[in-house]
Amino acid sequence: MRELTVVGLDVDGRRIICETDDSGEKFVLRSDDRLKAAVRGDEVGSNQTTIDVEVTNVLRPKEIQAKIRSGASVEQVASAAGVDIARVERFAHPVLLERHRAAELATAAHPVLADGPSVLTLLETVTTALVARGLNPDATDWDAWRNEDGRWTVQMGWKAGLSDNVAHFRFAPGAHGGTITAFDDAACELIDPSFARPLRPLAPVAQLTLEVPYAPLTPPAEAPEPPPTTPPPPRPKKSRPAVPAWEDVLLGVRSGGSQR
Repeated sequence: MRELTVVGLDVDGRRIICETDDSGEKFVLRSDDRLKAAVRGDEVGSNQTTIDVEVTNVLRPKEIQAKIRSGASVEQVASAAGVDIARVERFAHPVLLERHRAAELATAAHPVLADGPSVLTLLETVTTALVARGLNPDATDWDAWRNEDGRWTVQMGWKAGLSDNVAHFRFAPGAHGGTITAFDDAACELIDPSFARPLRPLAPVAQLTLEVPYAPLTPPAEAPEPPPTTPPPPRPKKSRPAVPAWEDVLLGVRSGGSQR
């Protein structure tokens, strides 16, 4: 049997927080009539010989906020701790606002390229990349969380067809909006200034061969032979009148040989 040490009351004042001396693991006890009777030393019935102990890992508010700040969701923290979501939400709300603000600031940072920081911001760069690839730049989701080393990781999600895609960046706040560095291949493709590579590989389209049904060739019908045509007879040549010689004209000799 393990021995527990009382740490204090839960925030609602209805449960007692205990922990082990060896590992620091935390437990919670419900403050009900049986626990009060056991503390007073009163005898309980045979059907109440055990104390209802809720073996639940209880997180302090700072621990809840630390897990949310590192990227966990409210549902994940509540499920891991075995507590109500409403309890986690109460302490997670300011941290979620902090994460949202960090993601918003990251979109105004400048991506670091091979030749130095880009003139365009991250938001301008990814918008140009998505439009160039025929995607909707407005259908994007942004999130951010702080790593153990204190640096921020920024996540951008978008949809291409029926697939959901994400890209991760490292955000370093600083002057003029700070800088953004690609953390994975998808992020590298988004800030690639050449926009040469697709964001999602496409399978090659198979070349289809259309089969034309065979049809026998039918020779063209022979045209009937026309009857031979008889060339027209040659036209008779017209006789030209005799032209008198020049000396006959001068001497007055007729063409027939008589003289006037």
